[in-house]
Amino acid sequence: LLGVVLTMTMVVITALVIIRETELGTMETLLSTPLKPLEVMTGKIIPFVIVGFIQIILLLLIAKLVFSVPTLGSITLLLVLTIPFIAANLAVGITFSTLAHNQTHAVQSAMFFFLPSILLSGFMFPFRGMPEWAQWVGSVLPLNHYLIIVRGILLKGNGLAEVWYQEIPIILFTVVIFFIGFKRYRKTLD
Repeated sequence: LLGVVLTMTMVVITALVIIRETELGTMETLLSTPLKPLEVMTGKIIPFVIVGFIQIILLLLIAKLVFSVPTLGSITLLLVLTIPFIAANLAVGITFSTLAHNQTHAVQSAMFFFLPSILLSGFMFPFRGMPEWAQWVGSVLPLNHYLIIVRGILLKGNGLAEVWYQEIPIILFTVVIFFIGFKRYRKTLD
């Protein structure tokens, strides 16, 4: 559930905020300052990272206190390994904001990413029971790998040695999507 909530909120909120700033003209005002576009975007993204961590902590507290979900592994390790996952979803939100013409289009684009992520990640259906093409698509999406990390740490008590390799596809996805998003963002400014 952690991964699903983070995916939904990070992608949608990022895309909405950036497209709204563009619609209102405040993004152009910010970019006319001496700050570089990367610095402006970093300033826009940092609050969402904080929101993501607050969501995780609240969900973990609710899971533990209300539903008695066991937490066998390190919460600190989980939080550290969540950083690339949050970055991946923020990258998707930024990229969708460069494709969208308005807020409605941004939300629709976010759903275009969100639904396959949920359906093909192993969250709703067993990953190994899916057709081969669905497993391939699911293995590209960060949610699949993040769910393995969360289950491994919280339910099995896995440490870094058992889950680190799941970060590699998340980091690769993040780098590629951030590159596309920032490249498109520069084009929308020109």
